[in-house]
Amino acid sequence: METLTSIDSLGRLDEQALLRRYHKLGDRRARQELVERLLPLVRTIARRYQHRGEPLEDLVQVGCIGLMKAVDRFDLDRGVKLSTFAVPNIAGEIKRYFRDRSSAMRIPRDVQDLSAEIGTATERLTARLQRTPKISEIAEAIGADIEHVMEALHSVHAHRAMSLDEPLGDDDEHSERIGTEDASFGLADIRLLLESCDGVLDNRDRAILRMRFAEDMTQSEIADHIGVSQMQVSRLIRRSLKRMRDSMAIGDDIVLVP
Repeated sequence: METLTSIDSLGRLDEQALLRRYHKLGDRRARQELVERLLPLVRTIARRYQHRGEPLEDLVQVGCIGLMKAVDRFDLDRGVKLSTFAVPNIAGEIKRYFRDRSSAMRIPRDVQDLSAEIGTATERLTARLQRTPKISEIAEAIGADIEHVMEALHSVHAHRAMSLDEPLGDDDEHSERIGTEDASFGLADIRLLLESCDGVLDNRDRAILRMRFAEDMTQSEIADHIGVSQMQVSRLIRRSLKRMRDSMAIGDDIVLVP
């Protein structure tokens, strides 16, 4: 039966026969048949993670990658079913997908893999020791340096970026604790420019420019304030700007606009 080459014939082979065809003969159609047979298993595992906000079909696609890796890594001499071996590979690939997408900062893959090993070892040691294991015990269990274990543990805190709008309690938000732009910064250059023109403009002209550009008053408001028409204010501003340009040789590209 294993000498048949059509897809229909492959469909009649059992799991072990398909695995032998793939691993011994390199028959990739046997691999495809195995993946198709275990697709319902992938979908079942993917549904466990659907509540995390990712589309189910995307998770199924990721899970299929884990299934294909399981088929490729399967040892014919293990004495276990492919489905048993595939479950942790499928789940692991989906978890890795969430780690890669949800990290607030990009964490190196080797650190992510080490973090996964630490999680597994921690669960195993906790069950055996009936207490939370020490970092040194975890490091010894997975054959890693204590420094590397600590680095991986710290990386866990970078997996989620906190929203600036997330409440802190008492109606306070993160954004309220972050400094905002000081509006006076934008006026600093204008004030310096006006102060540099003491010998060019008289007191009234400097006052008009200060009201217009430093205090952001309209020409009509300035006119009411000093008792002249709005048209006169406009002419005074233009005349003052021209004097400033001429005295400072800064050309017509001055940033002050009447």
